[in-house]
Amino acid sequence: MSSQDEQFQAAAPEPEASSAEDGMTWWYRWLCRIAGVLGGLSCAFAGLWNCVTINPLNIAAGVWMMLNAFVLFLCEAPFCCQFIEFANAVSAKADKLRPWQKAAFYCGMAVFPVVLSLTLTTLFGNAIAFATGVLYGLSALGKKGDAISYARIHQQQKQMDEEKLTGTLEGQSL
Repeated sequence: MSSQDEQFQAAAPEPEASSAEDGMTWWYRWLCRIAGVLGGLSCAFAGLWNCVTINPLNIAAGVWMMLNAFVLFLCEAPFCCQFIEFANAVSAKADKLRPWQKAAFYCGMAVFPVVLSLTLTTLFGNAIAFATGVLYGLSALGKKGDAISYARIHQQQKQMDEEKLTGTLEGQSL
């Protein structure tokens, strides 16, 4: 192994370090987890209710919603799935995902049953699961900057604009 490879490996971030420093505070992380568990509960109950029909699309949407509930429980609250051997492994892999990946996965997972069968049951049942994806998406945007930094940037841009304006005016008068 060359010294460049060793330097590259030393500089490369580890997956566990990136998941620990994804910019989420502890309370926001718990908010996302609680929303995921509540989303799983709403998907499970609404999916079961949706399966009590003779319309095959409603049954398919209900089964998909119950699958969504299982995935949400598996990823966000593996202690609810203690009887499944691979629950902790799936949860660990889900924790390594970036927030925008979780957001896309959860939102896409929640939209599919609504597209399959547009009813109030599917809308309300998937609303909290979709909201979980939105919460992860908001965390992917990052922290809001402080006003002092924005004021400094604005002042620097204003000075640069004034310098450019005076430079062009001086250049025209010559």
